[in-house]
Amino acid sequence: MDLLSAAQAYGHRIALRTSDPRHIAAGKLAAPGNGLLESRATSTATPAQQAEGSFGSMFLQALGQVNQQQLRAQDLSQALISDPESVDIHDVTVALAEANLSLSMAKAVIDRAIRAYREIVNIR
Repeated sequence: MDLLSAAQAYGHRIALRTSDPRHIAAGKLAAPGNGLLESRATSTATPAQQAEGSFGSMFLQALGQVNQQQLRAQDLSQALISDPESVDIHDVTVALAEANLSLSMAKAVIDRAIRAYREIVNIR
């Protein structure tokens, strides 16, 4: 599955291409030069689009931070079990609460993104 870059999808405009001649009556709508369908190679990004980070990289960075919080909470929990004197119980409790909250928020964002994608796909 090919993902769209910021140059290919800007606002409500998405550059389309046909991968099969049977798509969208390719002989009529996708005729070269009529401008109804643009190829992915011809779309260019504006400087404002290039300055913005992509949603995908931001999303992956946020998931990485959630993962780091989960690992930190796990490490503190293991340290509490193996050597209770080396770790403050308050730090463990706070780390577990932060990890739980960040995981819950990430799950909510992912669920909402999936729901929005399904709504877009089901539009007729």
